[in-house]
Amino acid sequence: MSLALTITEIYASIQGESSFAGQPCTFVRLTACDLRCTWCDTVYAFTEGRKQLLDDILAEVRQLGVPLVEITGGEPLLQKNVLPLMQRLLDEAHTVLLETGGHVSIADVPVGVHRIVDVKCPGSGESGRMHWANLDLLTPRDEVKFVIADRDDFEYAREVTATHDLAHRCGAVHFSPAWNRVAPADLAAWILESRLPVRLQLQQHKYIWEPAARRV
Repeated sequence: MSLALTITEIYASIQGESSFAGQPCTFVRLTACDLRCTWCDTVYAFTEGRKQLLDDILAEVRQLGVPLVEITGGEPLLQKNVLPLMQRLLDEAHTVLLETGGHVSIADVPVGVHRIVDVKCPGSGESGRMHWANLDLLTPRDEVKFVIADRDDFEYAREVTATHDLAHRCGAVHFSPAWNRVAPADLAAWILESRLPVRLQLQQHKYIWEPAARRV
């Protein structure tokens, strides 16, 4: 039987986050998420989408012609057929990024995928859902992201970063200000004050295009 996934959208844009920010990237956005973060900017991915065969998804990615591919959502790991999709993308020599909310195990993600794990801070309303074992699986290929909504979130992220030695365990730790919740200059000041070995991450796509724009 042919494998399929429920897909919200596939498009090419400029990668706005992670260590790959600024590069052309194909985004494959899967449908459905079982988190309800207070600052979520992709609510439409909760329910929109249509079934597509893996062969058709791969054909669409090939047609876009961008070798960097991010699998995102929603929460992409809720659909188990995303695992063979990622492997097939790797087999076709794509650089594959996975952006995941951190509450689903990353243990079965194919070797070679760059796993970007979002650790939810209290301001998200979903910090209690974190699957902490994911942090033990991180390698220098992987990255961690904290979305910071206030100073309490910053202190939480700082503690998690230190407790799990994330700066040495993975390739990069990103502290990102929640849009319209924290001024980037304030977050920059907190990072400098704390001398943390992390990166201030701004969502580039929200500065290039309108913040609410889709498919960017």
